[in-house]
Amino acid sequence: MKPDLPDRKLIEQIIEAGSMAPSGGNSQTTHMLVITKPEVLQTLRKVVTSEFAQMNYGPSTYASLKHSIEASKKSGYRYDYGVSVLIVTANRKGYGNAMADSACALENMMIAANALKLGACWINQLHWLDEHAALRNVLEELGLQPDETITGGLIIGFGLSGEPNREELLRTGNPVTWIE
Repeated sequence: MKPDLPDRKLIEQIIEAGSMAPSGGNSQTTHMLVITKPEVLQTLRKVVTSEFAQMNYGPSTYASLKHSIEASKKSGYRYDYGVSVLIVTANRKGYGNAMADSACALENMMIAANALKLGACWINQLHWLDEHAALRNVLEELGLQPDETITGGLIIGFGLSGEPNREELLRTGNPVTWIE
């Protein structure tokens, strides 16, 4: 994606789609931190890279987490692909629907971004570093509450071709069992 900042009105439409997502018991507790300030994005890049570079992995580590750890040990790692909009989602610690509610908000925002001809990509690195003090300290200065857990992130930007990447991925489908 290009590093150009989309118009604020487009970002606001995407945020509205996320804020209207369904939530367990209509709790509406998914907190979104919308970050467009270049200095803050750069600080987060440094913190995320540093934290991943200190991690090790084993045979049962998720492939994408393994990739992030390996890439952070090399120069040039950018978990956010260098875009100018990062939306961090958080929810209450210990809340049973924290991840599900946040996932609904993230999905709504991805669909809205695509409809607005913007690219969007779900970013899990921040969730994986939820308990790392270095990241939490930065995000708490930005408005993350101490009683919140980082549930995910979303980057938004312009595709390199000017359009979102709409190439279909190979899908085999999730398992389905019918009980009739």
